Amino acid sequence: MKRNYWPLFFIGIFLFTFSLIVWTVVNAVKSPVSEDESFLRTYQDVDANYNDIINSNQKFLSKYDFSLDINDVNFDLTTDDIRYSQRVLEKHSKHKNLLKFDKQNDIKLFVIDKITKEKKAIDIVLKITLSSSNDFDILLKNDNFTNTSNEYVSTFKILEENNWNITGTFKVDGITGSIYIKTNAI
Repeated sequence: MKRNYWPLFFIGIFLFTFSLIVWTVVNAVKSPVSEDESFLRTYQDVDANYNDIINSNQKFLSKYDFSLDINDVNFDLTTDDIRYSQRVLEKHSKHKNLLKFDKQNDIKLFVIDKITKEKKAIDIVLKITLSSSNDFDILLKNDNFTNTSNEYVSTFKILEENNWNITGTFKVDGITGSIYIKTNAI
C-alpha cells in the first residue's frame, strides 16, 4: 500500500501558522503601550470633541491676545501640527529644532485682554512629552511658573534628543485655549 504524506504536510503548515500567531500575540502583549494624550485628553475624547476644541480656541483668540515664547521663538494658539506626522515635520516644520537637549529651555507666556489691554491671570496646564513614549513627560502647571504681573516664566530640561510634542490648555475667565506643537530637541 502506497503512503500519502499530504495530510502531514497540511498539519505541519497549520502548526507552523498557529505557532506564528501565538508568537505575535505574546510579543504584542509584552510591548509597552503609551496612550496619546493630545490636548491632555484621550484620543477618543479629542476625536469626539475636536470641533469644540477649535471653536473654544477661536473664542479665546477673539477676546485675548496670546503669546507663548519657547526659547525666544514666539507662538500663537496653534493646533496646526496635529495634522502632520513626525516625518513630515522633520522635512517641512517651522517648529524644527525648538528645544535644547540637556540644557535649560525657557518658556514665557501671557494673555492680554483685547479690550482692556491688561494682562490676565491664566490657569496653565502644559505638557512636554516624547512623541513615542510617556517616559520623560514634563508637566508644567501654575506652580511651576514664576508669575510677575501675570507674565508666567518657567524653565525645564529635556533629557532625550528626540521628537517631542508640546500640548497644553490655558484657561482665562472660563474660556479655554489649547495648543499643540510638534518639534524636536537637538
